[in-house]
This record gives sequence, structure tokens and C-alpha cells, in this order.
Amino acid sequence: MNAELGTTNLMLGIMAAVSVLEAILLIGAGIAGYMLYRRVSDLVSVLESRHVAPAMFRVNAILDDLKGVTATVKEETNRVDNAIRSTMERVDDTADRVRSNMRAKTSRVVGFIRGLRVAIETFLSTSGEPHARRG
Repeated sequence: MNAELGTTNLMLGIMAAVSVLEAILLIGAGIAGYMLYRRVSDLVSVLESRHVAPAMFRVNAILDDLKGVTATVKEETNRVDNAIRSTMERVDDTADRVRSNMRAKTSRVVGFIRGLRVAIETFLSTSGEPHARRG
């Protein structure tokens, strides 16, 4: 039984040593991971300060310029739209005036031609037939 306890104790000692080694390895991996995290964090900070921040500054400047151009284009578009709208209103008004003037001037001529036609039709229809006496 003593021999069995010696083997068991040896196995327990080996397992304890392996557990200590695993703990040391895990602590080392944690420290290495933390150091790697710090390096990557510092690298990201450097990249951000050297490359991203100037690029963002340029992008923001371009966006500001674009906003100004857009506002100018919008104002000019509204101005042109108003000019076209007022021109179209004037053209419509002028067309209405021309139409009413043409009707006023041509209505006399049309009336005269209609009267002349009725007179000619009456003259032609009664010229071949005897006049009926009224009485």
C-alpha cells in the first residue's frame, strides 16, 4: 500500500507542477496579450494622428466647400426658376392680349363677311323666283 501511495503522490506532484506551469503560462499569455494590446493601441493612435486626422480635416474642408457650392447652385436655380416663371406668365399674358385683340379686330370682318354671304344668298335665292306679295 505504501508503494501505491508513493506512485499516487508522484502523480499528484507531477499534476501540481503541470498546473503551476499552466498558471505561469496563462499569466505570461495574459501579460503578452496586454503588451500586444498596448502596442496596437499606440499604433492606432499614431496612425490616427498622422493619417486619419489630416484626412478628416481635408474631407471636412471639402464638405464645407461642397455645402457652399450647393447653396450657391440652389440660389441660382431658384433665381432662374423665378425668371422662367415670370417670363412664362408674361408670355401667357401677351398671348391672351393678342388673342383678344385678334378676336376684336376679326369679329367685324367676320360679321361683315357673314352679312355679305347672307345678302348674296338672299339675292341669289330670290332672283330666280317671283317675289311673294304681302298682304
